[in-house]
Amino acid sequence: MGEAEAQRAAEKIVAILEAENLPYAVIGALALNQYGHRRVTVAVDLVMREADLQTFKRRWLGRGYAERAVGTGKLIDTELGVNIDVLSTGRFPGDDKPKPIAFPDPAVTAIRGAPFALLPVERWIELKLASGMVAPHRLKDLADVQELIRAARLPLRLADDLDPWVRAKFSELWRAVEQGDADDPYS
Repeated sequence: MGEAEAQRAAEKIVAILEAENLPYAVIGALALNQYGHRRVTVAVDLVMREADLQTFKRRWLGRGYAERAVGTGKLIDTELGVNIDVLSTGRFPGDDKPKPIAFPDPAVTAIRGAPFALLPVERWIELKLASGMVAPHRLKDLADVQELIRAARLPLRLADDLDPWVRAKFSELWRAVEQGDADDPYS
């Protein structure tokens, strides 16, 4: 299983969700790639409303998909062997403890388009920052934001569009990128 399989698994599940009009948004590294920074991934991460996830599971478990952990959003594409993690609207990133930032409802937040529905970049950044700020095992989420700042040349003023709870962390990462680039004799 590799990146090509993850891309195919994403295309496959997105086609099903689109055909069945089940709102979703791709998050994780596949979204990061669309926003402007390339990171290899071997999994598919989605946000969906719980009721829509249950509808998908009723229709598709045993038909190309299985649960890796019963009763959760931890799925696997049995044909391609790719893990699919579905995070439910209203849950909290990182440690799943209440905080000002939660996974949004993709029916009202996602931007639909090719190759798949995405969250606005500001909402994706908020989720990544919130996760990395509270879960030491999720520091790669902070690194993803930092790499996106660099690759997409995100402006510091983007912080104004973020929830105040994560605004200072974005500014800190932005300044670290700027300082690192200024100090790097090879850039």
